Amino acid sequence: MVKLDREQALSVGALVALVIACLLAVELSFQARSGAVESLAERRALVARLEARIKARAEAGDRNGSAPPAAFVDAPTQGLAAAQLQGYLAQTAEDHRAVLISSGVENAKREDSPDTIRLQATLDASLNELQALLFRLESGTPYVFVESLTMQPAATVAPSGQPSSAVAAAGAPASLLRVTLSLRAMWRRGNT
Repeated sequence: MVKLDREQALSVGALVALVIACLLAVELSFQARSGAVESLAERRALVARLEARIKARAEAGDRNGSAPPAAFVDAPTQGLAAAQLQGYLAQTAEDHRAVLISSGVENAKREDSPDTIRLQATLDASLNELQALLFRLESGTPYVFVESLTMQPAATVAPSGQPSSAVAAAGAPASLLRVTLSLRAMWRRGNT
């Protein structure tokens, strides 16, 4: 048997320690890669579940999330749809004791879709009547969106030419407002 001297024994011990360190490094590397592969597999499964859930919601939304037919102004042409919207506005104003002075179709804006109807209307109403009218317009069907609103005191002049202060003293409502509304609604081609 060969007897190792001290220097050779230290060299062999260092070599064995180096081999053990290399084997541990390789083992740790394999464990890290294995953990990364498992994590990646879990994330891919999570992404697949999320994609399936999003797809299912999108399909359900197409069936259940679309607006009801009553949400649109239903007419064969856009002109008839605008006239129907004017009639709806006149009836709603009458229901809320507002006086519709004028209404007319507004020119479409560049960003509007082809199925958009725009209307400008001027009416006289008290503040309470106006609030109720706006609530009805924006919460009812067809869906009508108030794009802009301007208010000013209504110029009340009596038929005899008396100034507004004389009319207010005679019992006319002094809190009447002249309101100009810009409205937008969506049109759906129908057979009505």
